[in-house]
Amino acid sequence: MLLTGFSTLVWLLYMVMLVLAVVALIMAATAREDAYRAADKQKKSFWLIILGITVAVNLFVPMLFLQLAGAVASIVFLVDVRPALQAVSGGGRRGGSGSDGPYGPYNGGR
Repeated sequence: MLLTGFSTLVWLLYMVMLVLAVVALIMAATAREDAYRAADKQKKSFWLIILGITVAVNLFVPMLFLQLAGAVASIVFLVDVRPALQAVSGGGRRGGSGSDGPYGPYNGGR
């Protein structure tokens, strides 16, 4: 009973790391090449190779330490590189002040 619960937990962990790697790879592939240079990050080909290897390791090499290294690479891409790419390419939040409401700027009823 306990062993099947642990194996289910490990399988779920593997699936989460695979989905994380696939999502990061898709996002890296859809970003523009010049955005990587403008954001002063590694080249697009670098991230595609790293994330592609991560997906391949997650699919074909069930070794936890390799998959954890790939998860770290995926998380670095999603937390550091992707927001920088969005900021350079104009994606993400629209410009505006912190006092903007959902329908435009809030000016205190004036």
